[in-house]
Amino acid sequence: QVQLVESGGGLAQPGGSLRLSCAAAGFTFSTYPMSWARQAPGKGLEWVSGIYSDGSDTYYADSVKGRFTISRDNAKNTVYLQMNSLKPEDPALYYCVKCASRVQAMCLKPNEHDYWGQGTQVTVSS
Repeated sequence: QVQLVESGGGLAQPGGSLRLSCAAAGFTFSTYPMSWARQAPGKGLEWVSGIYSDGSDTYYADSVKGRFTISRDNAKNTVYLQMNSLKPEDPALYYCVKCASRVQAMCLKPNEHDYWGQGTQVTVSS
């Protein structure tokens, strides 16, 4: 059974940092691309970042480029999202998402993914 469990969300000040983690289980983690997506109240889903199965390439939405860093540790079955220079527009429920295909190098659309974590809340406030 596939499980994706996010952690690390919480409250940060503007300009501050948070590190999200997603512990994966139930599939061969090292062979699948992984992604982070977010949804703020009243807004649509935004694809934040993606990473190749071996970590050799990454994708970032323009809104987070230069501030967020995605990484993974295949030995620990964990994907991370380091969020620096947090802005007032970053608060959202952040989801860890598994790509449905191990053949596809990167998955950037909702219908390319098959499992989602429960989400971890990020709040930015002074």
